Amino acid sequence: MIVAYHGIFTTYGFWLPNDPRGSWSDFVWSWELFRFGPATKVETRRSLAAEPHDHARRLAAKEALQYPEVHFDGHQALSVANGFTTAIGEGGYRVYACSILPEHVHLVVARCARGIEQIIAHLKAKATMQLNADGRHPLAGRIDRFGRTPTPWAAGRWKCFLNTEEAVARAVRYVEQNPIKEDKRRQRWPFVVPWT
Repeated sequence: MIVAYHGIFTTYGFWLPNDPRGSWSDFVWSWELFRFGPATKVETRRSLAAEPHDHARRLAAKEALQYPEVHFDGHQALSVANGFTTAIGEGGYRVYACSILPEHVHLVVARCARGIEQIIAHLKAKATMQLNADGRHPLAGRIDRFGRTPTPWAAGRWKCFLNTEEAVARAVRYVEQNPIKEDKRRQRWPFVVPWT
C-alpha cells in the first residue's frame, strides 16, 4: 500500500531528453534539440548526475533551447514556496519534506485522493501564478506560441512510491539533505509537517 510519494520536478532546460548521461524520455519533440541526438532512454532509478559525459555537447544543446534555462534565485524560490503554500491549502496535502533548489524541487507528500501527477501539476501551477504575481517569473517578457509567458517548469516529473514507514523516513532524510549537498542551508518551509 502506498503511504507517500517522493516527487521530483525540474525547471525548464535542466535535464534534456537527449542528455548524454541518459534520461527517462522516449522522444525529443524539439527539432532544435533533436539535432543533438535522439532521446537517451534509460531504465535505471539511480541518479545519473555524476556520470561522465560530453559536457560541451550538453551545454551546446541547452544553447539551442527556445528560452534560456531557468535557475531560481532565492527570491524566486520564496515565491515558489508561497505558491506551494496556496496549493497545499487548496488540496489539503500533507508535505513531510520539501527542498526548492535552483533547478529542481524534491518533496515527500502523503498519499491522498489525488495522484502525485495531479499534486505536482497543482504545485507547479500555483508556484507559476505566484512568480507572476510577485513580478519574479524567470521568463517574464518572453511569449510562447499561445501568446503567454512560458512555463518555468519542464514537462513531466519523476515519482517514487513509498510503501513503508522506513521508505518515507529515508526519503524525508534525502530531501532534507539535498540543499546541503549543493552547499546551501537546510530549508524549513512552514507548510512542511513532521513525519512521525
